[in-house]
Amino acid sequence: MMSVSTAQEYKLRLNSFKAFVQNTYGISIDRVIEQIQQGSKDVYNILSQYGGYLKTSNNISNLTLKQRIVTVKNFLEYYDVDISPRKFKLKIKLPKVVRRNKEALSKEDIVNILNTCSDIRLKTYVMLLASTGMRAVEALSVRIRDLDLQSYPPRLFVRGEYTKTRSDRTIFLTTEVAHQLSSWFDYKYRSRRICHSHNTGKTVTEYRTPKKDETHLIFSVYQSIKNPNPDYLYTEFSVSFAKTLDRMGKGEREDGGKRRKITLHSFRRYVKTTISDLGYQDFSEYFIGHSGSTYWTKKESEKAEIFQKIEPYLTFLNVHQLERKGADIQSKVDELEELNESLRERDKTKDDAIAQLSDQLMTITVRLQEIERRQNGY
Repeated sequence: MMSVSTAQEYKLRLNSFKAFVQNTYGISIDRVIEQIQQGSKDVYNILSQYGGYLKTSNNISNLTLKQRIVTVKNFLEYYDVDISPRKFKLKIKLPKVVRRNKEALSKEDIVNILNTCSDIRLKTYVMLLASTGMRAVEALSVRIRDLDLQSYPPRLFVRGEYTKTRSDRTIFLTTEVAHQLSSWFDYKYRSRRICHSHNTGKTVTEYRTPKKDETHLIFSVYQSIKNPNPDYLYTEFSVSFAKTLDRMGKGEREDGGKRRKITLHSFRRYVKTTISDLGYQDFSEYFIGHSGSTYWTKKESEKAEIFQKIEPYLTFLNVHQLERKGADIQSKVDELEELNESLRERDKTKDDAIAQLSDQLMTITVRLQEIERRQNGY
């Protein structure tokens, strides 16, 4: 079963084909399918014309154009229209999609983005993505009840219906993002002054405190308990994030197209690259939710131990915490060096004692040999 967002994308693609059919042939899609099955229209000619229509009348990328044609092909096949893969490849010239290498964000880039975020809600969301590598909608699907900020390390639960692999998973959180989430909740459920019109026509001012419900999505502001939808939140955050990039001069687009060079998905690449560069390639696959990692079957304690090693590299604004951890590590290094030096001194003392005993033994041996010679002489 496809997700709601995927279904909406397919509907968009088919509506595009519907508009093409009506503009070109003046009939419905159902009637086109009937004419193809009757042999009065050539399916390959229709698909080829549709490709030309998309190229001339729509400002879309080559990848989008290819996806729309393939979607229509699958749609027609679903309604028993025979399409030969060989003929499709020969007669329908799909544009070549250029795959460009995308560099992951640097830690400095993420720090700058976090410091430029205009509100605590967006800042918390961006920090969550940058420290966990979650997919954008995955992070928006988390409810308050899915968080465990008191455990060590803190963690959150992602429901399988919102993951790409359709599997539930648990994600470790840095201490920094756990504190940030707590600050966001304090702000979200704070008492605030509300002004509203009374039945008498007078304006009434009063203080209200929103009721905290464990089923609330952590980033939603206007709660719909009946049917909360993370996809709507994604659209809202995408707009806010784009404005943040424009404000800091980082809103460049790819080859003049619609898609920006930095997106909410860029943080996922940062997390994957960072953990892999630390030597935990397999763990990075597990951490961002890929299904092929061996760490899915390992103990939680083992995974938590590795996470604690990479946590400083996924911490961005809590400099004092990093300095404190660095000081603790340095003190342990100094302690080990002192211990190592004492062991070397002890070994040196032992070596000197052994050398002295060896010299004494040689002296005694020489004296014994001299005594034996004297006795033999007598």
